[in-house]
Amino acid sequence: MLKLFNSLTRQKEEFVPIEPGKVRIYVCGMTVYDLCHLGHARVLVVFDVIVRHLRSLGYNVTYVRNITDIDDKIIARAQQNAEPINELTERFITAMHEDADALGVLHPDFEPRATESMGDILGMIQRLIDKGYAYQGENGDVYYSVSKFSDYGQLSGKRVDELRAGARVDVEQAKRDPLDFVLWKSAKPEEPSWPSAWGDGRPGWHIECSAMSTECLGAHFDIHGGGMDLQFPHHENEIAQSEAANGEHFVNYWVHNGFVQVDKEKMSKSLGNFFTVREILRRYQPEEIRYFILSSHYRSPLNYSDENLDKARGALQRLYTALRDCEVAGGSDLEAGYEQRFQAAMNDDFNTPEALAVLFELTRAMNRAREQGDGEPARLANTLRELAGRLGILRSDPETYLRSRHSDSQQGPSDQEIDTLIARREQARADRDWEEADRIRDQLTELRVVLEDGSGGTLWRRD
Repeated sequence: MLKLFNSLTRQKEEFVPIEPGKVRIYVCGMTVYDLCHLGHARVLVVFDVIVRHLRSLGYNVTYVRNITDIDDKIIARAQQNAEPINELTERFITAMHEDADALGVLHPDFEPRATESMGDILGMIQRLIDKGYAYQGENGDVYYSVSKFSDYGQLSGKRVDELRAGARVDVEQAKRDPLDFVLWKSAKPEEPSWPSAWGDGRPGWHIECSAMSTECLGAHFDIHGGGMDLQFPHHENEIAQSEAANGEHFVNYWVHNGFVQVDKEKMSKSLGNFFTVREILRRYQPEEIRYFILSSHYRSPLNYSDENLDKARGALQRLYTALRDCEVAGGSDLEAGYEQRFQAAMNDDFNTPEALAVLFELTRAMNRAREQGDGEPARLANTLRELAGRLGILRSDPETYLRSRHSDSQQGPSDQEIDTLIARREQARADRDWEEADRIRDQLTELRVVLEDGSGGTLWRRD
């Protein structure tokens, strides 16, 4: 039985899909004006794992992750670069896809773009106007009337009167209420615009997601996800717009991942303390970044540091080392006890740290089985590969991972040079020239190469 924490009710709930056997999930994707940073990577990986787990439970999952390709930040960056908006967005969409692929993130089933969803956006705004939930201000912008929606604040727990009391004094005069938010922005010189019944203009950010999710998944669907920073006002406004326009409950379960922190501050572009995925990929392998993200529960803060990424690297090395000299058994027969514990961890609000702990139980069992010389290691290795695959890790060949350079700057001998030194050491040992054998081992240690002598010969990995 899968239980997940529902931000709407602020408690763990049993997951019951609207339609038996099927799950519809929408996640707010990237606003494409810059490279993805680690906070974006966490969203991509967290919901990739959630979708993988839902599918492993047998659900037919429809996964939608949108792209915001028209926005104030996009326009500002294009003007700053003296670059056409469509060229800027295409460049960063391509980069986002490359980063997601590197991190082992599966493609969503649908990836709508705001600029390609204008008909749905205009239709939703018109319905809100027709129902009395929206109005056009004197400046030509169209606004949502927050006071008309009685349940505003249900997701964030914020009270309308307190929000209004804290609103800025210098609000736009065109608004009837300082809490009202824009649905359609009237055209400005040298900005992209589309024709509408209210004049040329472009959509506000919030209405884009409401229109795209409804178009792809229907007016009422199972799960809506995104970063915790989107809970208010973005997701709160999505609920207000969608339920007012469609006349029915919008989403059953709201799932939000926690922040990435640097020195206990949220990582963000606005604070200037962010690291792009590409910067980190120059120093760590993609799978190490993915493991680092999964090592914390998705709702907890994720503390960025070289030390924590190094721990992720060490953990993966231990898992791959357990697999390197153990053939994986054919077939899908898994060790039931480990699979059940893994499944129980993931069914408890996608508890990836506990699921990873099960993988290490498996490696210890594999080591014991090898020492005892029975036939179980292969079956355990098969279980390890299968369960790790549900988290999107242990995708590489063990030798390839363990022998690879872990950063662009890592210096060291080539694989061939290492193999040559090991062969010379083996010959020295055969000649009982222990001094020479030790000298070569010390030389390899200085080159950050770790040797593992066994009955089948000497294996090595880069440290």
